[in-house]
Amino acid sequence: MNKYKFSFVTVIIIAAVVSRFVPHPYNFTPISAIALFGGAYFSDKKLSFIVPLLAMFLSDLYLGMHSLIPFVYASFVIIVFLGFQLRDNKSITSIAFASIIGSVIFFVLTNFAVWVVSNYYPKTIEGFIACFVAAIPFFHNNLFGDLIYTAMLFGSFKLLKNYIPKLEEVKIEN
Repeated sequence: MNKYKFSFVTVIIIAAVVSRFVPHPYNFTPISAIALFGGAYFSDKKLSFIVPLLAMFLSDLYLGMHSLIPFVYASFVIIVFLGFQLRDNKSITSIAFASIIGSVIFFVLTNFAVWVVSNYYPKTIEGFIACFVAAIPFFHNNLFGDLIYTAMLFGSFKLLKNYIPKLEEVKIEN
């Protein structure tokens, strides 16, 4: 890995870890955006998965582990796969659509996990519905955070490549 790529990836991981410690609304973090961005741009597919998962793991070491972590991490793995679909079409529309789909995936998978793993809701269709209804107020933070961080990551990288020619050497783009 060349020094530009290493520096870029390191900055993303540090920013993601730090973002989980600064005050923010629930579910308003850049992790989904980083997973989507990595899938879209990192030529090393392993790195696409490592960056968001490492950021989560490092911060979870301090914030604490819980029974939903496998589902949370799985949602980010799926979002990386969404990012792979953007490799040949990084239009504003396709990026925004992928970000929205990523938010929905996170919402569905993690709330399904709450219903399955926790004892908060009965294991009935009524309990399932109650679980998802209770989560709706948190979805808008997730959606807006994903859209904002996705726009920031994809947009700033596009701008940076225009002004810093050395970033072309990073070769994180296919």
